[in-house]
Amino acid sequence: MTYENLAVWQRSFKLAMKVYKLFRINNDYGFKDQICRSAVSVPSNIAEGWERYSDKEKFRFLSIAKGSCGELKTQLMLAKEIGYLAKGDTDITIG
Repeated sequence: MTYENLAVWQRSFKLAMKVYKLFRINNDYGFKDQICRSAVSVPSNIAEGWERYSDKEKFRFLSIAKGSCGELKTQLMLAKEIGYLAKGDTDITIG
């Protein structure tokens, strides 16, 4: 089994793609960079952890991915409140 087969990786990958697409034309470059970086961090750290040999390393990277989820959730909440997300885009979730 590879990390690409993990449901959590698949969902986080789709979420990262959605965030990139939603913010591709946003002109607040600092916010855009930060939210895109936290979005891509989730599936990237799941993948990196899966490729590690020791369980300790795997759990470390999964913990980092979980932290990035919290960061991304906060940034999505901010984006919604300050009007960076259109009304139809506010249903974006982290599962």
